[in-house]
Amino acid sequence: MIAIRELHEIGEFEQVMALFENIWHFDPGRQPITVELMLALAHAGNYVAGAFDGDRMVGASVAFFAAGSALHSHITGVAGAPGAGLALKLHQRQWALDRGLARVTWTFDPLVRRNAHFNLAKLGARPHEYLPAFYGVMDDAINQGDESDRVLAVWPLTAPRVEALVRRGPVPVAVPASAVVALADEDGWPVPGPRTDAPAVLVAVPEDVERLRHADPGTAKAWRHAVREILGGMLADGGKITGFHDKSFYVVERT
Repeated sequence: MIAIRELHEIGEFEQVMALFENIWHFDPGRQPITVELMLALAHAGNYVAGAFDGDRMVGASVAFFAAGSALHSHITGVAGAPGAGLALKLHQRQWALDRGLARVTWTFDPLVRRNAHFNLAKLGARPHEYLPAFYGVMDDAINQGDESDRVLAVWPLTAPRVEALVRRGPVPVAVPASAVVALADEDGWPVPGPRTDAPAVLVAVPEDVERLRHADPGTAKAWRHAVREILGGMLADGGKITGFHDKSFYVVERT
């Protein structure tokens, strides 16, 4: 049974740093958070929480208050504990609601399928903005050698789809019958379709970009640039990502 609790002590924040280091293997001096900053954030009333399997910390999340009645989730990591990520997000949601907040926001790599599925299909968040090279050059073990494109996810905490997912879990995304493939995965390579101007399109992402970064960095780079051009371009032109289909494709609609 996964238990979630807020963290307040130096020793707890040191556990968080050890967990994050084990996940990302940051280069010295390139950590996105520190023990001292977590202490300051928690003391100022922001969100710092850990997920525990018994006495063992298996996940943690750090978030801070943001403009527009929102909580911005800066970093969340989970290691070796199925269900801990969802438990953390649901705890974070309730924490925000208890403080009168309407939204939780965070950034994620649009090429990582499991994150897109989790954020869109399980939580009901929606990407609102494409952010090329948002964090500059990243040298951790997961992102090394790739550009740090991100999308900004917005989680409207009381939206009907979010409340339905919280109560009942994910349901298959509705794909418009007229949808065309704007970016396909053909034998692991990104291949643009003939149309990106249709009212509804599907944009593929690679099966495992983290493996590609190490095994075939050229293909990983091709995916990065193709998704940036097509998905980022459609978001910039007013397209809306309305779901993630078959754990493989973003569904983008123009209204």
